[in-house]
Amino acid sequence: MTQLPATASSGGFLGFVERTGNRLPDPVFLFLYLIALLIIISVVCSLLGVSAFHPTKLAADGSPLLLTSVSLLAPDNIARLWVDMPKTFTHFHPLGYVLVVMLGAGVAERSGLFAAGIRAAVRGAPKVLLTPVVALVAMLSNHAADAGYVVLIPLAAILFASAGRHPLAGIAAAFAGVSGGFSANIAPGQLDALLFGITEAAADGSGLDSAWSMNIAGNWTFIVALMFLYLPIIWYVTDKIIEPRLGVWQPNAEQAHDYGEEAADLTSGQRSGLRRAGLAMLGVCIAWAVMTLGPGTPLLLDGPGTQDMAWYQKANPFFRSLVAAFMILFLLAGWAYGKAAGTIKNQQDLIDMMTESMKDMGYYLVLAFAAAHFVAMFNWSNLGLISAVHGADAIKNSGLPLPIVLGMIVLFAALLNLFVGSASAKWALLAPVLVPMLMLLGISPEGATAAYRVGDGATNIITPLMVYFPLILIFAQRWQTNFGLGSLTAMMIPYSVFMLVSGVLLMMLWIFLGLDLGPGAPVGFELSSD
Repeated sequence: MTQLPATASSGGFLGFVERTGNRLPDPVFLFLYLIALLIIISVVCSLLGVSAFHPTKLAADGSPLLLTSVSLLAPDNIARLWVDMPKTFTHFHPLGYVLVVMLGAGVAERSGLFAAGIRAAVRGAPKVLLTPVVALVAMLSNHAADAGYVVLIPLAAILFASAGRHPLAGIAAAFAGVSGGFSANIAPGQLDALLFGITEAAADGSGLDSAWSMNIAGNWTFIVALMFLYLPIIWYVTDKIIEPRLGVWQPNAEQAHDYGEEAADLTSGQRSGLRRAGLAMLGVCIAWAVMTLGPGTPLLLDGPGTQDMAWYQKANPFFRSLVAAFMILFLLAGWAYGKAAGTIKNQQDLIDMMTESMKDMGYYLVLAFAAAHFVAMFNWSNLGLISAVHGADAIKNSGLPLPIVLGMIVLFAALLNLFVGSASAKWALLAPVLVPMLMLLGISPEGATAAYRVGDGATNIITPLMVYFPLILIFAQRWQTNFGLGSLTAMMIPYSVFMLVSGVLLMMLWIFLGLDLGPGAPVGFELSSD
């Protein structure tokens, strides 16, 4: 495993970000400390009688239902904490979604499918289109877990050097696509399963609308739009800002002749594996189409339009089945590739890869345990919905248009991302308040998720706390030994600024026009009343 260098602290704002972020505890302990703080706040709010009227439900006598804050030290809540602990953990929505997808994605990664696919996609790119091809593959590689970072970024440097261009520009373009464009893609994947699982937990816990259910394709249209928005931005920033600033590339003798293992051609087995993987993917798509489009099929999808709630509920089996669809797609494609490439020789190899992928999820399981209890206890105290009601009222009274509100949420998520790197940890903290608050303002849970993920990606590439930041520094120092933390941050700031500003504008425009965020996922939302 590559040894990561320790990054030196720098001055200025980024130095403050690094020093402050390094003082924060691990996300697991962060949730535990927040639970302790939540208990104290719930006791105080209970003593003060903090309350709000439920926006949709009525009391037994027909009067507005008063929500009062509940102390987490109340006997019922203490008993619920210990008695329901297994249920609280195993019923945490993201847990099942992510583990199912990763069973298949782990095979595709460990068989070598993702790495070979990335190499095949960018190696044959015409020189004039090298930057956009690298950027596009970088955004698509987010389905490939770590492969985008450890395979594509060093490979992009080699491709740029081979074309007589500065290799650091290749690293910048690939890093911007993989990390800055973290949510931009052509199809949903494990990130969608993770984030929407947390969104579902927040929406269910609010008790506002039992009709809404998780749809992994809920941001599909939006993330495709993000991809086509970010692609020309990365192209422009790389070719017109970053590469001219880097100057003319003058390799030394070693760099001119030895580009390392990443430059090796694909073997015949790997090329055959990619073809078989493509056929396997096509077969899964056909199978899901048969189960969806034919009369009397189990995932029937023949409704009149996405705005009709009855149709939405009827179509929901198809959308909810996409978690399993992606697992099967990755699993069969990885298996087909591995058999041809020689990385999977028998059934035991396949099982071992699936087992290893679950081992890699060990930390996530620990984090999910802490996050699940934080979210659940937030709901038990009623503070999430009470905060959402008062927050929604404050926004209404301020007169701020909804597009401005969503734009501010994007900026807040981007700022928080400088200090807390984990996408799931941040969303687990924010969702219990943001999701119900925006539902009260007429924005769907899909809209809340979309706003969060725009801000979460844009500042990934400028925070030293991002887990892969030191690794990118190693890749850059291979080509320029005096390239430091400040150099990498300065190189990535233009991407971050352009992507954040454009993402905010896209989010605001999307809300203003009232466009669907994905199939069966309108941006607007109307609460159902009892």
